[in-house]
Amino acid sequence: MDQYDPAAMSEASAAGAATRQFTLPSGDILTVQEPATGHAVAAAIGSGLARAALAIKLDGVTYDLARELPPSASGQPGRIEIITERSGEEALELIRHDAAHVFAASVLELYPGVKISIGPPIESGFYYDIELPDGTNLSDADFPRIEARMREHINADETFVREDVSVERALELFTAQQQDYKVELINDLVSNAPAEAPVTSVSLYTNGPFVDLCRGPHAPSTKRIKAFKLQSVAGAYWRGDSSRQMLTRVYGTAFFSKQELEEHLERLERARANDHRRLGPLLGMFGFSETAPGSAFWFPRGTEVFNELVKLSREMGRPRGYTEVKTPQLFDSSLWKTSGHWDKYRENMFVTEAEERQFAIKPMNCPGHCQLYLMQRHSYRELPVRYSEPGLLHRNEASGTLHGLLRVRHFSQDDGHIFCTEEQIQDEVAGVLEFAFATYRLFGVDVRLELSTRPEQRIGSDELWDRSEAALRNALESRGLQYAVNEGDGAFYGPKIDMHMTDSLGRSWQLGTCQLDYNFPERFDLTYTGPDNQEHRPVMIHRALFGSYERFIGIMLEHFGGELPVWLAPTQAIVLPISDRHVEYAAGVTAALTEAGARVETDDRTESISRKIRDAELRKIPFMLVVGDREQEAGEVGVREHRRGDVGSLSVTAFAQRLAELITTRATA
Repeated sequence: MDQYDPAAMSEASAAGAATRQFTLPSGDILTVQEPATGHAVAAAIGSGLARAALAIKLDGVTYDLARELPPSASGQPGRIEIITERSGEEALELIRHDAAHVFAASVLELYPGVKISIGPPIESGFYYDIELPDGTNLSDADFPRIEARMREHINADETFVREDVSVERALELFTAQQQDYKVELINDLVSNAPAEAPVTSVSLYTNGPFVDLCRGPHAPSTKRIKAFKLQSVAGAYWRGDSSRQMLTRVYGTAFFSKQELEEHLERLERARANDHRRLGPLLGMFGFSETAPGSAFWFPRGTEVFNELVKLSREMGRPRGYTEVKTPQLFDSSLWKTSGHWDKYRENMFVTEAEERQFAIKPMNCPGHCQLYLMQRHSYRELPVRYSEPGLLHRNEASGTLHGLLRVRHFSQDDGHIFCTEEQIQDEVAGVLEFAFATYRLFGVDVRLELSTRPEQRIGSDELWDRSEAALRNALESRGLQYAVNEGDGAFYGPKIDMHMTDSLGRSWQLGTCQLDYNFPERFDLTYTGPDNQEHRPVMIHRALFGSYERFIGIMLEHFGGELPVWLAPTQAIVLPISDRHVEYAAGVTAALTEAGARVETDDRTESISRKIRDAELRKIPFMLVVGDREQEAGEVGVREHRRGDVGSLSVTAFAQRLAELITTRATA
């Protein structure tokens, strides 16, 4: 990168030209002549950077390179950062936004009469919602034609030009174009603006002949889009309102190189192959029915996997001082009013009425555990109290957000709640994190930590939140644990430490959480008797390590591509008799392995052995045990491992011991 020249800037200043100062990421001060645009700042740093620049960030806000930068609110030199292709997601978001505009320009040319609405960048790509003329349909078969027109706009190197115009002029423009959705958006901007800050102008962006209502920012020109692809078509109601027009939503993506695009498309293909909604039925684990939307039906093998995780929670929780409890499903509304859920969370709760009393099915276990704690007296000598409950929960999620096991209405959570003194917080939080790390190691998963702080909608005083956030920070830092801060993403009753993993496809998932709560003990008037024989207020820690068993199973299925560790696999071994005369021996092998604690099946179909092996491979069963004349005579099984193939013969006893060891040690491979 070329370095900026302070001497040259000083000469310009001495010559009387108006200048502005900015703080570089290095902390150095850069002086730039007015008008100070993003491009001028990049050029002052170096000509190479100016050529590579896509946009500029000033005090955390991104601006087009051509825009004159606003003065710093603090009166101090604003902090700037030049966005280039190397800026990761921020840079990709820019060109994906560019690509959405190029798509809209192309469909307007190819489909006269089309009405366009919104086209934002999203994670991994962009979309644009359009209303096609009557009698016109669009499918992925039309993508090559649209992509060809998009390439024309990209190759033309059309500059993105921003213009701030009056509301009246913008309405006149889009009314003349019969772009009704743009007109509605402008009118809503005006009508929804506060009286003290009326909207009198809007920003338009032009590239080539296309003009769009847009806040920006954009890269300098369409040429910065190096590789793109349209991916799918879906329906979307205008503004998410089912009473409004159904629009056609086209999804696409864009990258800075063809290689990056190809790698992304390959990841998407792997993600489709690994989709737990496909793998679950294939492995005979679970299914879904519209008779109970958002609720899984667990088949026997899936139920065993589910129960294996519950068993793991119990086995690991018991030596860590957790005692399992059980609380009701249905609570009077008074409980939820005390907890704050009635005001803050009611739209996500299933509410019913009986004998003129309002009840709600529990969406979480914590208020019930508070009620349980209240039903007995507690002394400081017995603290901390650690409750655990694999509790069944229901949340009234919108139907459009339901997604297999990952977003459901009916689920079970490995819930735990700790009631402790303030002095015990650090040790208890550390204990939760140790429990979490030990659990995730069984799946070969590394996690990163994120501290989520107070949200805008919350209960409790700022003083309580200050204490809660400081306590979690101290718990992390006192043990030298690295963490990121996620401002404003805490629970409404307290801050939390979230645990995230990156799966085999590079996707991030939140797994467990540890939440500190001063509010619930206050609201429920929880107490314990201290050494001074006086009543004191405990602190509450909420923790869930799997999150929900359903969601965790969905994540693990996709992470492992359905090839779960042997100890967790729905079917751990399948016995494959070569012919009918070997079926009886195969049944004996299955019985022996089942007695040893394994989940085993026999495939006694009248199919060829090659077909049986192929079907077992598709089901991703870890071990296939082939039995024929030789194995029957020797009391052995021919062992095949999933993907590896034939690994030799073993006696039934020897294989049973090997399988039992993999199961009892919960080996990951």
